[in-house]
Amino acid sequence: MKRTFIPTAEQHAVIEAARRSGDLKIKAFAGAGKTSTLQLVAEHFGQRRGTYLAFNREIASSAARRFPPHVGARTMHSLAWASVSPSLRNRVKLQGEPPHELSARFGLGPLEVRTVTGKSAGIAPFEIGKMIADGLDRFCRSADIQPAAQHIVVDDKIDAAVAAQLRTWLLPYVGRLWEEGAAAHAGSPISPDVLLKLWALSEPRIEADYILFDEAQDSDGVMLSVLGRQRHAQIIYVGDPYQQIYEWRGAVNAMAQIDAPERALTESFRFGATFAALASRLLALLGERTPIRGQEAIGSIMVEDPALAPPVDAILCRKNVTAIWRFAAGLEAGHRPAIRMTPAEILAYADGADRLLAGQRAFRPAAFSLFETWSDAQAFARSPFGQDLLPVVRMVDELGTGYLRALAQRSAAEGAADYVISTVHRAKGLEWKRVKVANDFRLRGADGSPMPEDDELRLLYVAVSRAQHVLDISELRDELLRLFSLRR
Repeated sequence: MKRTFIPTAEQHAVIEAARRSGDLKIKAFAGAGKTSTLQLVAEHFGQRRGTYLAFNREIASSAARRFPPHVGARTMHSLAWASVSPSLRNRVKLQGEPPHELSARFGLGPLEVRTVTGKSAGIAPFEIGKMIADGLDRFCRSADIQPAAQHIVVDDKIDAAVAAQLRTWLLPYVGRLWEEGAAAHAGSPISPDVLLKLWALSEPRIEADYILFDEAQDSDGVMLSVLGRQRHAQIIYVGDPYQQIYEWRGAVNAMAQIDAPERALTESFRFGATFAALASRLLALLGERTPIRGQEAIGSIMVEDPALAPPVDAILCRKNVTAIWRFAAGLEAGHRPAIRMTPAEILAYADGADRLLAGQRAFRPAAFSLFETWSDAQAFARSPFGQDLLPVVRMVDELGTGYLRALAQRSAAEGAADYVISTVHRAKGLEWKRVKVANDFRLRGADGSPMPEDDELRLLYVAVSRAQHVLDISELRDELLRLFSLRR
């Protein structure tokens, strides 16, 4: 393994702490060289057997090329897959039960519920079955022993009190589905999350002298429970608690839950002092007292004037619908953009709109699932609760669903594109020289309060920390100024 850089004082401190043999937690800000630091740790451990665990397969594959042969790079799911019986793996390969068939098997019919706008809406058997199946998967990603009401996700368009009643009513069915999946000799299909949970409950042993757990902030409770049992191995957790943006899928505040001595990597090698100052001000709103340090040698230009339109390499959005809107605008302007969405994801909006226009229910995409007709979608998109949906509703109203279908086929390959359009979630772990941040963030609280929710601030922090040299925040300038004038 070759090194071509000089370790910083913070990296030396991490190495020294790791050499003391106990577990260690490394808080690494955006661009702070966490993978390079883990390489240094592995180098100082010599020939001891190591395992590097990544959040997804892409990160694991990249790390495998950087670590020596005696450090295996895996995901937690791949460890589980390799360890369980062939019969259990075969159940994952089986065709899953469609949600409406699951509801029918459990004897569940359609429901009428009250929405946040006060109107009544129907929940079809398809949606009920999906809530049960999704509730099971969220339970499997948790450290809990039995399913609970909080594992069941209800559409945020449903009134909060009704949603709580719905969770309580559905819980026994989630428990029943779990019992079916966990049965020793069952032959029914299971999801990868059920396989991971069953593996975790078997109290597996990871054969390694030390474990490097990357992107720890995104870990699920079940992953932390597995690592907590590896008493024989030294575990080094590394992550940025402020890049934890997967709460919607059941991720926990993992960095806060890990009980281990902490070291920090606060110097970012991605950008200069200007961007570091902006990111630090966002983190201060989240209670972080230690600022990020940028590189004085890296030129970083902040664009705040809406009249300026510098060339960019990426446009980052909060929502899928905004990304689609920006993609269409780029094409209309004669650009050649790429969008980090599959054609099928864009086509789902066209299909869903067509069904609603025909007076039929649309179960995909989820954003359309509670509407009976297209007029319901239009009314919701123009309400205070539905602003996220407005770009696609306007596109269908003004240009038709055929326009959406044509869009789905027009994305350039990223390597040949003028720029990339992406949601922040899909941009995590990536960086570009020139980035523009769209103005679709929810920078006020859900109750109308002036301060946004913490998860929204974390999402914005991830967005602004993707840029290396040019960061266009002109669309957010006024809202950022308002935010920074507040005191928490």
